[in-house]
Amino acid sequence: MSLSAEEIERYARHIVLREVGGPGQQRLKKARVLVVGAGGLGAPLLQYLAAGGVGALGIVDDDEVSLSNLQRQVIHHTTAVGRLKVDSAKDAIHRLNPHVHVEPHALRLGEQNARALIADYDIIADGSDNFATRYLVSDACFYEKKPLVTAAVGGFDASLTTLRPFENDAEGRPNPTYRCLFPAPPPAGAVPSCEEAGVLGALTGIVGAMMALEVIREIVGFGEGLVGRLLLMDARSMRFETLRYAYDPDNPLTGVTAPR
Repeated sequence: MSLSAEEIERYARHIVLREVGGPGQQRLKKARVLVVGAGGLGAPLLQYLAAGGVGALGIVDDDEVSLSNLQRQVIHHTTAVGRLKVDSAKDAIHRLNPHVHVEPHALRLGEQNARALIADYDIIADGSDNFATRYLVSDACFYEKKPLVTAAVGGFDASLTTLRPFENDAEGRPNPTYRCLFPAPPPAGAVPSCEEAGVLGALTGIVGAMMALEVIREIVGFGEGLVGRLLLMDARSMRFETLRYAYDPDNPLTGVTAPR
């Protein structure tokens, strides 16, 4: 898939990077990425993927823009209050980069539709704000053999990792699943929601941009990604820590006692 003269100028700062170059930019143009959630994480994630030249962006969100979203969901404007987030995000992406094809999905993911939707994309980025969706998406990505970049934020803290559990590592061991990290969701009400606990708006911008970096890395192929590594951020002290984690043979998705 060749780049036009206008695209070559638009992506010039990517193309001069030895690790990206013209071939990498063409891979971005051919890529289909599904972003789950057009909120605090999804907003900067979508903006950087669109600016970077990802050819097709799917957006899943069934919510409408509210005034309280605008403190962090920077893809939406005040005039978008009351509109579907997928429609507001689509308009913003077209203003940013008309070369990107946007596929809005104004729906809630569930057991009946998750796998079919995920199967239509090359890579999935989950910025959802609830445990049920995170587990649903991570399981569906395993079954459909799709790479997953997933992140979560609290008030001042965040985590980020990349999952490819349908593959083995360089030593032939299975890559870990989301359930190797967190076998089951916490009990209902154990973790306060964003609405209850609050969240620092700029933190979602930082983490959403890092998600975009991981998605681009997965498409282009440079450096060391976050497969088997969990990036933790504490915004109070501006500390970053990366923890390694491995396949757990007792995990309920791919473990030795998991259903086959």
